[in-house]
Amino acid sequence: MLSRVTKYSTEILQIIRSTGHITNAGVLEILRKHFPTVSPTTVHRVTSRLEARGSVAKAPSDEDGSMRYDSNTLPHDHFICGICGTIRDIDVAGNFIPKISKSLGGCSISGRLVIYGDCDKCNIKIKGVKK
Repeated sequence: MLSRVTKYSTEILQIIRSTGHITNAGVLEILRKHFPTVSPTTVHRVTSRLEARGSVAKAPSDEDGSMRYDSNTLPHDHFICGICGTIRDIDVAGNFIPKISKSLGGCSISGRLVIYGDCDKCNIKIKGVKK
């Protein structure tokens, strides 16, 4: 399937690459600084096309259920701060998959792992803890 390269698709891909994990609403907010008339529907169509062709990947949803996009398309896991909502890429599932499979009686499992906690910055702000 050939996909059109438009000014929006180029700019949206750059926004996703520069921000890490972002929702369509976040993309729209940044994109409107340069293209004030761009519609939410256009952003949705472009991010869906970018995801379908493998240029971006889906990330865990935002607190309100909004889809987030990730520029890292390689298999990886995520840490989400329960206080500020920051998402960080981590690589831990490879270590846990065999243990989880064994604990389930040898089931074949796959997928991405999402770990929730409080990030280092929030720990310092809220608890005064520095690790």
